[in-house]
Amino acid sequence: MNIFSAYNFLQKRSVAILAISILLVWSATAGFGQPAQKSQEISEADGQPVLLKHLPDYTSVQSSAGFFADKPGLKSAVSDQPVLDVVAFDGGTEAVTAVYPQGRLVIIEYTNPQASIEADTKVQQFIGSTQPNFVYRRIGNYNAFVFGTTDAAAAGELLDQVKYQKTVQWLGEDPYILKKLERYMVTTSKDIMISTVLVIVLGLAVSVLAGIVTGIIFFRVRDQRRAGRAAFSDAGGLTRLNLDGLSE
Repeated sequence: MNIFSAYNFLQKRSVAILAISILLVWSATAGFGQPAQKSQEISEADGQPVLLKHLPDYTSVQSSAGFFADKPGLKSAVSDQPVLDVVAFDGGTEAVTAVYPQGRLVIIEYTNPQASIEADTKVQQFIGSTQPNFVYRRIGNYNAFVFGTTDAAAAGELLDQVKYQKTVQWLGEDPYILKKLERYMVTTSKDIMISTVLVIVLGLAVSVLAGIVTGIIFFRVRDQRRAGRAAFSDAGGLTRLNLDGLSE
């Protein structure tokens, strides 16, 4: 009886261990096959990625908006766009997309300007070698696309609404402070020199104009006074030549 009970106990334990093992393997496989899309910046208000809020008029396109932290996920939402194959999607790169009347907007954000510039170079090379069916623009560290558009001007206006809203704050002393001050001094000095030259030229022009006006008024007044004078002659009634035009 004891042997039979021990056998049943071991059998039940084996089944439980097997079930738990299968569950753990399935969970690990599911987690590996479908990685969570996590953003580096999460809004404290609603827990959504901050990049989503940078979509133009986000509240009206929220139902079609999507966030992606890898290229396969982005390509699954934006299919048949070969330009995405030439764009690198390194660690930390994030993307959002939403559908607008002008087309599907895609914003890819890189973690540094160098990566964004490198992606921009590849996209420009792709545009130069093909006839693209999209409108593209680099905005800060954003590389923005409007796919499926039929109006390039309207797509450009949509891209105008995309604003790069990131700022860099140094924890210590800004290593570029001297260059910024030098640039500020050069710009300020140039503005002062231009303003000084303009004031001098304007002063000379006003002086010349005032001199001309004053001279004209002076000669007009003198002519009027001369015209009102009586004829004068010291020739004793003799005929004389009117050489100066003052006597008759």
